[in-house]
Amino acid sequence: MARRANAATCCSPPLAATRRLTPQARSGGSTAAAWSARLLEQASSYLPLLLMALLALATWWLVKNTPLVEGLRAQAPLRHEPDYTMTQFVVQRFAPDGALRAQIEGDVMRHYPDTDTLEIDRVRLRAIGADGRVTRAHANRALSNGDGSEVQLFGGAQVLREPLGDDEAIEFRGEFLHAFLTTERVRSHLPVTLLRGGSEVHADAMEYDNLAQVVQLKGRVQASFPAGAVAGRK
Repeated sequence: MARRANAATCCSPPLAATRRLTPQARSGGSTAAAWSARLLEQASSYLPLLLMALLALATWWLVKNTPLVEGLRAQAPLRHEPDYTMTQFVVQRFAPDGALRAQIEGDVMRHYPDTDTLEIDRVRLRAIGADGRVTRAHANRALSNGDGSEVQLFGGAQVLREPLGDDEAIEFRGEFLHAFLTTERVRSHLPVTLLRGGSEVHADAMEYDNLAQVVQLKGRVQASFPAGAVAGRK
């Protein structure tokens, strides 16, 4: 009897093979699945932000490592070449109150952007001072600043200040005259002729300031005066 009992005992299946999951084990599995789903949901919500950050980083790297286009490099100094040309033109400059102050016209005008200057062929100029006095000038060629307030005249240059009231007309002639229209000055480092009231003066150089009513004649000076003017000085 004892032997049969032992045989039955040794032939019974092990307890571990027939164990079932307890309720606690089942609840642990569902909790892990819930955390996994929540983590996946959080990752999905941050995914667009992460992609945008990666895209910005890639763009920054691309811009930093892309060779500069020629147009974006440091601009080379402007060459002394005209950027536009006008023919048979008229340019006018007005005062803040709308009054005409200067008019420049000529056959051909070329603008140089590096110096903001105008080169004019066969120039004719007319300027009106604050007192209403008119100044006219012409030359074979002229070089003017951008606003026309300073003009250099080359070749057959002539500047005429028309009479105003009791003040006589005064005229300058030479191969070079430098006129400052705003400050009403005329100068030349080359021979010049001055005409006023029948008087004629030749000098190697000259500076004339109309506002101060002063003329400086330099170098050799030759002058001729009307007979009445000489007699009046005696």
